[in-house]
Amino acid sequence: MPSVPSITLNNGVTIPQLGFGTFQIPPDETCETTVAALEAGYRHIDTAQMYGNEKEVGQAVRESGLDRADVFVTSKLNNGAHAPDEALRAFDRSLEELGFDYLDLFLIHWPLPGGSGDFVETWKALEEIYRSGRAKAIGVSNFQENHLRRLLDNSTVVPAVNQIEVHPYLTQEPLRAFGAEHDIATEAWSPIAQGKVLSDPAITRIAERVGRTPAQVVLRWHLQRGDIVFPKSVTLKRIQDNFALFDFELTEGDIGEIAALNRDERTGPDPDTFNG
Repeated sequence: MPSVPSITLNNGVTIPQLGFGTFQIPPDETCETTVAALEAGYRHIDTAQMYGNEKEVGQAVRESGLDRADVFVTSKLNNGAHAPDEALRAFDRSLEELGFDYLDLFLIHWPLPGGSGDFVETWKALEEIYRSGRAKAIGVSNFQENHLRRLLDNSTVVPAVNQIEVHPYLTQEPLRAFGAEHDIATEAWSPIAQGKVLSDPAITRIAERVGRTPAQVVLRWHLQRGDIVFPKSVTLKRIQDNFALFDFELTEGDIGEIAALNRDERTGPDPDTFNG
């Protein structure tokens, strides 16, 4: 089984660069699917309070027979729990649902810039969780540069990651560069744009040349650019195919050609206007 490369976060915690996403996997399918992913070699699982499947993710980790310390698990704060006291209670509920003593990574799911809460105050609650040791690292999700600047100016812990929508039609170069400048790792959600990029002629041409599927080419592009990525599937063959990324490489020309497909086209909400 190939060894997945790890990225060292800004606090020294290491995270497998390839993980398994559980967004939109129904709870009654989550345990079986996640066990299959762990059996395929994944050691990084991404969930969220909003997904409603934390309990089943925790069950899968236990059923896999792996040591808890060998599986990196992320969850994210529900949008309705941004008030600091509510955030603390929500984190406790996540641990209870998962059946864990700690999380490897806990994120603010959305900045909600026009909402009733204030993500800076929410972040202070996450800093408290981090100092307690119950989250090995903390970070944010869907934060734009203006959100990150405000957070950095008003906090003591730099986010370890920013989990954002990234794919060949939304390459996010300026935001990724800002993250790199401040030692904030980029995690890519919707890495294949919900399948929209897989029929792009540039990607299919590269896939034919290297003898891989378009999805494998796009996921490899993410890895070689340094993104942390966690594709989601409920199909065993695709779960396995999405892990088979470590016995081929793209050329610098391939990487540039795919990056040139950028259209600034989102599949999800705009973080500057989305309020949950």
